[in-house]
Amino acid sequence: MPTSRLLIIDDHALFRCGLRLVLQAALPHANIDEAASLEDAMRLEDGQPPGMVLLDIQLGGLNGIDGMSVLARKWPQVPVIILSADDTDETVREATRRGAAAFVSKAATADHILRVLLEVAGGRHVLPVPDVAADATGKPQFTPRQYEVLGLLSQGLTNKAIGRRLNLSENTIRGHVQAILLALDVDNRAEAAFAARRRGLVS
Repeated sequence: MPTSRLLIIDDHALFRCGLRLVLQAALPHANIDEAASLEDAMRLEDGQPPGMVLLDIQLGGLNGIDGMSVLARKWPQVPVIILSADDTDETVREATRRGAAAFVSKAATADHILRVLLEVAGGRHVLPVPDVAADATGKPQFTPRQYEVLGLLSQGLTNKAIGRRLNLSENTIRGHVQAILLALDVDNRAEAAFAARRRGLVS
């Protein structure tokens, strides 16, 4: 993994310690720092910046969402992974808007968290895939990102190629594709492309 220093910012000591132990076991050569708040993180010794920050958004004092701008000023090139028990679409969108490289539910498994770290270290964004709603006529109401994925899928691009085009992980693209297939009530990508064109969802 191309980062030697990680910073965990979380005010729950048990979760913070548990996550550090998981990361230390998987990344034995990484230097893992901890902070209970953004204020504590800002007081860490200057020097080599962390390669990545794992940030809880529900902190006491300055919360994680508002504090992302503080981290961006201090370490502008450092990707931030948001950790949260609140993984609603609204929270994910706000974290993304503020510049999060990834969003991970605190209910996620250790393996999933490690996979996200590796994806972010590789320069990709990893975000949960929202459910697809429908309007009053039953027409799927895809998110802007899902429309992008659907358009590229309809051009015959693979998940890997779509991920490279959109700078998202292949797992994230796979989740979008699965949501699209479900919303269109089809079984495969070819059927999805045909249905999307027939319904005027793509040109």
